[in-house]
Amino acid sequence: MKAGIVGLPNVGKSTLFNCLSNAKAQSANFPFCTIEPNIGVVNVPDARLQKLEGLVNPEKVIPATVEIVDIAGLVKGASKGEGLGNQFLGNIRETDAILHVLRCFDNDNIVHVDGSVDPIRDKETIDMELQLKDLETVEKKLDKVKRAAKTGNKDAQKEETVLLRLKEGLESGTSVRAIAIDEDARAEYVRPLQFITDKPVMYVCNVDEGAAVDGNVYVDTVKKAVAGENAEVVVLAVGTEADITELDTYEERQLFLEDLGLSEPGSAKLIRGAYALLQLETYFTAGEKEVRAWTIPVGATAPQAAGVIHTDFEKGFIRAEVISYHDYENYGSETKVKEAGKMRVEGKDYVVQDGDVMHFRFNV
Repeated sequence: MKAGIVGLPNVGKSTLFNCLSNAKAQSANFPFCTIEPNIGVVNVPDARLQKLEGLVNPEKVIPATVEIVDIAGLVKGASKGEGLGNQFLGNIRETDAILHVLRCFDNDNIVHVDGSVDPIRDKETIDMELQLKDLETVEKKLDKVKRAAKTGNKDAQKEETVLLRLKEGLESGTSVRAIAIDEDARAEYVRPLQFITDKPVMYVCNVDEGAAVDGNVYVDTVKKAVAGENAEVVVLAVGTEADITELDTYEERQLFLEDLGLSEPGSAKLIRGAYALLQLETYFTAGEKEVRAWTIPVGATAPQAAGVIHTDFEKGFIRAEVISYHDYENYGSETKVKEAGKMRVEGKDYVVQDGDVMHFRFNV
């Protein structure tokens, strides 16, 4: 699953990407790997994993990850191929969620592409380009569906109604995710078309150091503007976070954060937010060889969770032995959990809960 960082040029996208890439800021032992120059795999900060490490004392610890893509800065006219428009839109279509960086700071030394700082105008510029691209998709699909609807095809007539509603919404400047369509119709007719503006979005307000804790007037305007979008808003002093990553020791970085009034790097909140935005959750396996966080979609069943480890585990699934994270933490070891009768045996229909510590029995 990928989250793409988007925004106008010079709003802090690449600084944010580089900041995430230097993951020593998040904890003492969070590595990062770059697949390509603009794609990185970032570990998801999770205090539960460190707690389990302390209880189990394994040979190694493997965290959950999320893939972050630094996408080229978008300019007006991108939907028509201006700048790197076609490449940008191709890259963003391949992502599962959008991290939209907005400039929310004043600095005369950093030129704004439109000459002044206005995060709402910047947001609308990108929204419009993405909506125009989605409008092209709707119109192409409508041409085909209308022909079938005219023959009396009932499914085509239903789809035409949905597509016309999408067209009207996009033409009025509304993103697909905010257009009112019932869930069944959305699943059947909207999601298969992979609209860019249907992807979940998090707005990253890039502020200066003084606004890192409480935000500023720009942030307030962004929160107000996106109130109806069902979108996350994160406040991040990207330049300051980049400075923190340059410090040599974990202790120095923590002191810097405390001086700012922060309990953890904003980038850690952003990564966890991206993970939630992608509708992912974590279960753990815990043994002497390794303690590991595994990523699953929200709502995954026990066999599906087992399949993340190996497809044979899913095919030959017999049962799962499950301990809730809180029970593991409270009792301090697997043995004590068993003695207290808190280990559960679950079957094929069990829906895995975030934080479950699991052991699978299977037969191939």
